[in-house]
Amino acid sequence: MSLKSINPTTDEIVKEYPEHTPEEVADILAAADAAFPAWRAAGPTHRGQILRRAGALLEERKDALALLMATEMGKPVAQGRAEVEKCAWLCRYYADHGARFLAPEIVETEASRSFVTFQPLGLVLAVMPWNFPFWQVFRFAAPALMAGNVGALKHSSGVVGCALAIEELLHEAGVPEAAFRALLLPSSRVDDLIVAPEVKAVTLTGSTQAGRAVAARAGAMLKKTVLELGGSDAYVVLEDADLEAAADACAVSRLINSGQSCIAAKRFVVVEAVCERFEALFVERMKDFRVGDPLDPATEVGPLARRDLRDDLHRQVVGSLNKGARLLLGGEPPSGPGAFYPPTVLTGVTKGMPAYDEEMFGPVAAIISARDADEALARANDSAFGLGAAVFTRNTARGEQIAAERLDAGNCFVNTFVRSDPRLPFGGIKESGFGRELSQYGIREFVNIKTVFVK
Repeated sequence: MSLKSINPTTDEIVKEYPEHTPEEVADILAAADAAFPAWRAAGPTHRGQILRRAGALLEERKDALALLMATEMGKPVAQGRAEVEKCAWLCRYYADHGARFLAPEIVETEASRSFVTFQPLGLVLAVMPWNFPFWQVFRFAAPALMAGNVGALKHSSGVVGCALAIEELLHEAGVPEAAFRALLLPSSRVDDLIVAPEVKAVTLTGSTQAGRAVAARAGAMLKKTVLELGGSDAYVVLEDADLEAAADACAVSRLINSGQSCIAAKRFVVVEAVCERFEALFVERMKDFRVGDPLDPATEVGPLARRDLRDDLHRQVVGSLNKGARLLLGGEPPSGPGAFYPPTVLTGVTKGMPAYDEEMFGPVAAIISARDADEALARANDSAFGLGAAVFTRNTARGEQIAAERLDAGNCFVNTFVRSDPRLPFGGIKESGFGRELSQYGIREFVNIKTVFVK
């Protein structure tokens, strides 16, 4: 059996990769388990030096890696370079701060000495998606490796080239070969990895359905998991918002990565007093984005990663229109090669429509009208998901209170679009998953938070 990388711009097969056999997988896991004690003992200074080297290599190779992403999953090359640069920043961030995040914490008790220490768990299995094929991986790998864990990567089957490029880069930076390996497997074989005794913890970024399956399997084995799952982020536009700035931020967020992002804005809940004006501004801004070949540096929206994903997205659009939504822009996939879908805006979206209830993983925006701020916030929170949210208002104190206390999501922003940042924890609630990545909270997810008490 083999895994195929298919160019979503041309529909051509880029390359086929043979799957790892069960025997090869067993050897890789055993070698990683055996490599753990030495990597753990290497210490944070040494591991930090390796992460800095990894960051430097990412910077050096960003053009080639961006080209690889464009070829395997259709990311515009300008966005691909930015993704690689962000990975380099992440490596430097944990190299600089990881030791401090994991330093023992003294706690005053009746003991002569008592403290909390943070010890690595061992082999962390990462099941990662195709949409940010470098960032998603480094978001797990940099803190896990810095903490002294070893890693095994089961990447999405369509981006095997990216997985192997990451493996090669980390090895060249100084990570021992056995301490980080890419496993070339289909999703159907993930269960076997989770139950392997060498695997001590699991992290997954993907759909809610995939998260449920991984959580059930890992939970049955009592293995720690971190899940970053789907999102249907709501951006609330209040009556006192700067509508031009809001429309610009909303359009940028909706079309990041050609709309294929868990934290891309998907539902826009607008107070009806300003809804008509916002719609006009938003549609004009969405029209401005250039759709085309991801290899063209001027392209801002490329193809979706696969044709079946485009077909699913169009089904959601048609289903919403059939239930009464109105089309303001786009809505019709073009003929010809590639998995392209145009920037699309639906309005009049209500509960019971796919555009309201489901995650729309592509360049489709759903505008939802609300009578006032209270109803807007209720509709924003009326979702199975809880990954990100934003509110737009000229009253920043009001916006801060809404973001902190009234929006149900793991990441809430005011007057700008949601994004991840190495310095801030990232993750969701409800069907968007649990656990946190990034910052000090992320590096502490896959460690034993151990109490030591000395009489």
